[in-house]
Amino acid sequence: MSNKHQESKAEKGFENIEEALTSSERFIEKNQKNILIALAAVVLVVGAIIAYNYLYKNPRNEKAQAAIYKGERFFQNQEDSLALFGNGNDFIGFENIIKDFSGTKTADLARAYAGISYSRLGNNEKALEYLNKFKGGDLLITPAIAGAIGDVYMNMGDAEKAISHFNNAAKKANDELLSPIYYNKTGLAYLSVKNYDKAIETFQMIKDKYLNSPQGQEADKYIEAAKLQKAGN
Repeated sequence: MSNKHQESKAEKGFENIEEALTSSERFIEKNQKNILIALAAVVLVVGAIIAYNYLYKNPRNEKAQAAIYKGERFFQNQEDSLALFGNGNDFIGFENIIKDFSGTKTADLARAYAGISYSRLGNNEKALEYLNKFKGGDLLITPAIAGAIGDVYMNMGDAEKAISHFNNAAKKANDELLSPIYYNKTGLAYLSVKNYDKAIETFQMIKDKYLNSPQGQEADKYIEAAKLQKAGN
């Protein structure tokens, strides 16, 4: 290819680029006002989100954390009515934390505490309402909530749903310490509904996979119990 032909081709390429740039410039010039308005709107939205997080949401979460501290102690002592509704003095209760600090992580945690407290008080419907609304995300709390929902369903006599949640909790935990705890609950749930084959299968899996855990050490006891009960039926 001759130098002249190459130069001609290059010139044509430059002309195309220049034409495209000119076209873009014309578009920007023509729509400059609309573009500026759109950019300003984006800046305002981003600014509003940052302001919401740092000037409103984060300070509210700090206040909520201060409010929940005493409630955690009531919860740990299983003083569930005080934990839920406060002591009329220096703790407002999980119910009010959920209401007053809605949208914060601490309110979400209060929802989890409240669900378990209601479960311990025997209010299964209220327990499920709060536990199912928990958003979570924490690697330890999320499996615990799934397990707590399983416990509520067991209290309600719904072993099938309980088993589903116990298995879900064990998988989410994915941990040598926590997973066998939830799988053990699965095995006990199978025993409660006389599904001995599934119970034996579950306890055998715990023994094989989590032998060093307390549940793994006790698995043989439950396997034998399931076999005896199966033989007696």
